[in-house]
Amino acid sequence: MTTELYPRERLGQVQEATARAGLGAVFLTPGPDLRYVTGYDAKQLERLTCLVVPAEGEPFLVVPRLEVPAAEESPAGSLGVELVPWDETDDPYALVARRLPAGVARVGLADRMWAVMALRFRAALPGAEQVAAGGVLRGLRMRKSAAEVAALREAGAAIDRVHRRVPELLKAGRTEREIGRDIAEAILAEGHTTVDFVIVGSGPNGANPHAELSDRVVRPGEPVVVDIGGTMPSGYCSDSTRNYCVGEPPADYLAYFRVLEEAQRVSCESVRPGVTPEAVDAAARDLIAAAGHGEHFFHRTGHGIGLESHEEPYIVAGNREPLEPGMAFSVEPGIYPGPHGARIEDIVVCTEDGHEPLNLTEHGLVIVD
Repeated sequence: MTTELYPRERLGQVQEATARAGLGAVFLTPGPDLRYVTGYDAKQLERLTCLVVPAEGEPFLVVPRLEVPAAEESPAGSLGVELVPWDETDDPYALVARRLPAGVARVGLADRMWAVMALRFRAALPGAEQVAAGGVLRGLRMRKSAAEVAALREAGAAIDRVHRRVPELLKAGRTEREIGRDIAEAILAEGHTTVDFVIVGSGPNGANPHAELSDRVVRPGEPVVVDIGGTMPSGYCSDSTRNYCVGEPPADYLAYFRVLEEAQRVSCESVRPGVTPEAVDAAARDLIAAAGHGEHFFHRTGHGIGLESHEEPYIVAGNREPLEPGMAFSVEPGIYPGPHGARIEDIVVCTEDGHEPLNLTEHGLVIVD
């Protein structure tokens, strides 16, 4: 899968995109862009690691000498990229500047580059305008390859397995923190390498979409929002939200939960090539508003996912860029009236003629005895 996830032609695609953007080169330091292009999950250190992709000429990877073995053992080592080691007394920024063609007017810096590194590059290339490199890679990263979709599918199946274990962990009398700790352990046990987030929003905390784990005790009859995600060995992420209740749920909750189920279903079914993200957002939002809960749905309907749990495309009003096959994103409308709340989230991939859901667990409310 490594070769399929990080194909050799990707470097050439980035180089072509760099030239189209009118840049002399892009500089990719450790982070999702570097991993996307080379598969190298480099450590973010004060010592510079930087892939330089010039618009013309051969790309090269500048690495501290003590990090050369890690770079060689990563997928980058099999891509044929020249490794340029530097020693402790070298200036790696000047090294990069010397290797670039004279008169480079604009360079793209990785969106996640540390400011101190950006400033060092500015000093080394005083005549070059600096812009964000994210725009160069945006179109490539949004459209997932078959191998990337397979990695996201594997991540979706793994987080589904965790949700199936939640009922045995979610008990009245336990705190959100205790439940969250056990869910985090399950995320790792089901194949993730890291836990990215665990939300266990019980009762009123369910009305906070980004509730932190707390020492609040889960009580009988309380709805609980469980939003969880992690990163797989492939580097690709999972993210899914389901809803639970310990015992019989409140009648007002059941009424708006039925609205939410329909809104999420309709929004997912609207996904197909040519449809805009804002139309997918409106499919859920209009239905929720018509039921009288417009003010209780106050975040976007979704976000892209891949090597980051949040990336483009964003499913929100104002985004009119048509969906294309390979775009992967969440569909997660929510209703948060106050005494409790609910959100249903699936990751979906736009296909040639519709969409593929990557989360397959039951969408309905799960009653825990």
